[in-house]
Amino acid sequence: MKSKTAKRPIEILIVDDNPGDVRLTVEALKAGKVQNKLHTAHDGVEALSFLRRKGEYADAPLPDLILLDLNMPRMNGSQLLAEVKEDSALKHIPVIILTGSRDINDVVKTQNLHADWYVTKPIDLEQFTRAVKSIIDFWLTTVKLQTEER
Repeated sequence: MKSKTAKRPIEILIVDDNPGDVRLTVEALKAGKVQNKLHTAHDGVEALSFLRRKGEYADAPLPDLILLDLNMPRMNGSQLLAEVKEDSALKHIPVIILTGSRDINDVVKTQNLHADWYVTKPIDLEQFTRAVKSIIDFWLTTVKLQTEER
C-alpha cells in the first residue's frame, strides 16, 4: 500500500574531483534504489559555493547528505569538512568521508573535524556498490527515520 503523501527525493552532494569515482558513486546510488537527486562538486571551493548558494548555485537545494573525498585540488576534503562543521547553517548535514585514503591520520583528523562516517573506497566495483548502499541504508533510512519520528 502506497503512502498518500509522496516523499521528496533525498538531495545528495558528491564532492570528488575524480570523474570515474563520481560515476561509480552515481551507479552505486542507482543500484541502491533510493529516490534521490544528485549534485556534484569537483573540489571544496565549488562545494562551498553550492552549500552557501553563491553565484551559479543561488537556487541550489541544501543537501540531506554530503559524500566527500579528501584528496582534491584548491580546497581539500578536510578543509571543506572544517568549514561545513563550523557553519551553523550547514553543520547539521551528515558528511560521509568516501575516500581512497587508508591513512589512519586522515581518519583521526576527520573524526576530530566531526565527520559523521569514514568509508574507504573499495577497489572492487561490487564492494564499492555495497559500501555506498550501506551508507544510504544507514544515513538515509535509519538515521533519517529516527529524526523524522522526533
